[in-house]
Amino acid sequence: MKKFLTLLAIICLLGMTEASACTNFLITKGASTDGSTMISYAADSHVLYGELYHYPAADYPEGAMRDLYDWDSGKYLGQIPEVRHTYNVVGNMNEWQLAIGETTYGGLEELWEGEGLMDYGTLIYISLQRCKTAREAIRNIAELTAKYGYISEGESFSIADTEEVWIMEMIGKGKFEKGMLWVARRIPDGYVSGHANQARITTFPLAKKNKTSVTSKDFKKFMTDKNIDCIYADDVISFAKKYNFYVGKDEDFSFSDVYAPVDFSGARACDLRVWAMFNKVTDGMDAYWDYATGRDIKRAKPFVKGQPQTVENFPTNRMPLWVKPNQKVSVLDMMNFMRDHLEGTELDMALDLGAGPFHCPYRWRPMGFEVDGVEYIHERTTATQQTGFSFVSQSNANRIPEIGGIIWWGVDDCANTVYCPMYTCMTEIPLCYRQGNGSMMEYSETSGFWIFNQVSNWAYTKYNYIHPEIEAKQKEYEEGWVKSTQNINTKAAEIYNMEGKDEAVKFLTKYSNTEAMKLCADWKVFYQQLFVKYMDGNVKTARAIPEGYKYYAPKVEQPKYSDEFYRAIIKETGDKLKVY
Repeated sequence: MKKFLTLLAIICLLGMTEASACTNFLITKGASTDGSTMISYAADSHVLYGELYHYPAADYPEGAMRDLYDWDSGKYLGQIPEVRHTYNVVGNMNEWQLAIGETTYGGLEELWEGEGLMDYGTLIYISLQRCKTAREAIRNIAELTAKYGYISEGESFSIADTEEVWIMEMIGKGKFEKGMLWVARRIPDGYVSGHANQARITTFPLAKKNKTSVTSKDFKKFMTDKNIDCIYADDVISFAKKYNFYVGKDEDFSFSDVYAPVDFSGARACDLRVWAMFNKVTDGMDAYWDYATGRDIKRAKPFVKGQPQTVENFPTNRMPLWVKPNQKVSVLDMMNFMRDHLEGTELDMALDLGAGPFHCPYRWRPMGFEVDGVEYIHERTTATQQTGFSFVSQSNANRIPEIGGIIWWGVDDCANTVYCPMYTCMTEIPLCYRQGNGSMMEYSETSGFWIFNQVSNWAYTKYNYIHPEIEAKQKEYEEGWVKSTQNINTKAAEIYNMEGKDEAVKFLTKYSNTEAMKLCADWKVFYQQLFVKYMDGNVKTARAIPEGYKYYAPKVEQPKYSDEFYRAIIKETGDKLKVY
């Protein structure tokens, strides 16, 4: 999402580009109910087709080269040397339970058009193929961009392994220099974090004053000393000073407030999603409501584009980077966080006239609109119609590393999807989620993306009737899988110990494929049932055929519009529809 354009242009860009509107929540092992680390990710784009990416483990000869293509455009960028062995990757998680999610925040336009070979998608999937831990991934990302340059806009990465969860924020150097500016911070164990299209790292501990912080010059210490919880590019502050983006003390430097200053859209359309999750897990978030809604971003001095930032320009009421939850978070909680429409707040998407007669919590794009010279927006919530795919990764040190990772994966709108357990050691992707089975402009009868979109789009027409039926089936599947995967994990470990890794992988591959295919087959029938039941504005219920009858008509109900919607009609039409 581009900053410092007009409000309407900013809002229209949210969700229009392939990488520009994603939501990540991060859970440390001490904050989860089962000791897993978890990250969630929603790839929200009107042009992104939901399919489960797979990069099989492979061995390469000495001197092999890797072709690089821009993740969004497909443009050929060049080549880099390949490593001798790469790991199996399923979606955004690899066989060693390393998971990486992202969200684009854009940042200063002057730093967008860098030169080089590394875009954000390339960094993610190369790191998943080459790294076992979050620290290895951070080092890999930093080294690749230092050597080959960085060409994407500002990005936030969520990076988790079985022990740690990190947030890494980065932006290029534009035409000024080659490389990337970045900061990575470990989320304290027992805490949760989140980011959603707005850079979130502000000030951070400096290496010269803190034993737990190092710069990129000291990766050796970073990799060996587990007490290190912050690492940053050696020039992340000096670059800002050199090119007049920041004037002030090093200890006052704020990564986000210099390289991606928050504005109304950064708060209202982005940080508000993080606020919604934080508000579900901890107390005191009311104090940040005015900030998160963009109504009152407190600054001693206003931000002025093109002027160097000082501490006086930094907001004083921003949300914390992480919070401690009142209760530990389960994988089911994470799934529900991804289904939020600001329920329980004054901005609940189901409660204003735009929700229509059946309280649909969605608004079709563009988000921004103007009436009589005044600009307005519809809310950008976590659950949105244009999601290509989403996931909750679950990395657990209590499982065998090479076979224990689960990426709970779904296609389409998070509120209407079902998160299916895909083991990240598996060597074959289910047909319903497989790459090449349909596309954004090619319908496929066997594609989970199209099957789930049918149900979602039908639900939007009579939401408060159809969505509860979807919720019931979500609960049945997801709660069932959470229980059954405990037995599957035990069985896989037995096979691993008795017959070896290959047989365990075959077992988990078969399980993942079977469950995904059963789900999509069921969801296809579910759509047919919903269509029959709710077509033509009716709600039909089958009745038993009395003895002696060949056919007996179903019970037909014709649900009324909501009273609020009727009142809006009367306000608009006056006495035109009145009965005399």
